[in-house]
Amino acid sequence: MTTAAEMTTGLSSQVEPYFTAWNAHDPDGVAAALADGGTYTDPTVTGSPLAGVQIAEHARALFTAFPDLSFEVIGAPHVIDGTTVARWVMRGTNTGPLRGQLPTGRSVALAGVDVITVADGKIESVQGYFDRQTMAEQLGLQVIVQPHAIGPFQFGYAVRAAGDSQKMPGAVSVTWLDYRSEEEARQVRDLTVQIVAELAKVPGFIGWLGIVIAGRMYTITTWESEDAVRAVMRNSAHQVAVKRFLTEDFCAGGTTSVWVPHHVNALRTRCGSCGRMYDLAQDDGRCSCGQPLPQAHW
Repeated sequence: MTTAAEMTTGLSSQVEPYFTAWNAHDPDGVAAALADGGTYTDPTVTGSPLAGVQIAEHARALFTAFPDLSFEVIGAPHVIDGTTVARWVMRGTNTGPLRGQLPTGRSVALAGVDVITVADGKIESVQGYFDRQTMAEQLGLQVIVQPHAIGPFQFGYAVRAAGDSQKMPGAVSVTWLDYRSEEEARQVRDLTVQIVAELAKVPGFIGWLGIVIAGRMYTITTWESEDAVRAVMRNSAHQVAVKRFLTEDFCAGGTTSVWVPHHVNALRTRCGSCGRMYDLAQDDGRCSCGQPLPQAHW
């Protein structure tokens, strides 16, 4: 078994504690390896470089996403005028939430480089470089390149979760929140993942759709009945989110509402064998040609 010391062989006494803390899964140790006011940035950091407790929070989030995270320094680091350039390979399995995304269960072996500036015996800055697309692809995530806006159109992304219910929606709840920073957006996503994970187990839940566009997060949830919507009020993660929104400096604004459908069309599916279209409420799950019909969810 490769030890943390073997993974960081060849590093200076000023830089070695930084990588050792990463391999020891010590977020406070990662931050402490930098001088007071020292900064950290990498391709996932938006805005200003991180400093102090922000560095520890960044490391802690990675340890949550990859509990077996490790960094192996490859080859001899290059040191020029107080700047260390260290090549590394980050390895880990994504079994925890990552920036609001559900864990994929996949492993990464990601190559990267840290440019580390040292002065007066302490690290002043760490600039990490790696290919975000490679990381996303290794995790099995989609990489979509699109503008923020074109003319009157604004772009974002969406995610969907389906429950076990096959019933027609009897109610729809709609919520939106405005976030002010990527960090606040990440916190909202983390809370949302917990809320939906609990809702998926609740009787009367049909499906959930989350949409993020231009600094606003929308959720659209379908329920079997208006009474079923009350289940969300017993959701512990939802209670935490509501308390933060109402009593803390969390998000810029938002609202929620419940809508009862005036009319809902039939849920139809097409037989993959003969091509006939069926109303799922009227059939027994099998086409007249004898083939089972594909399942469909709201």
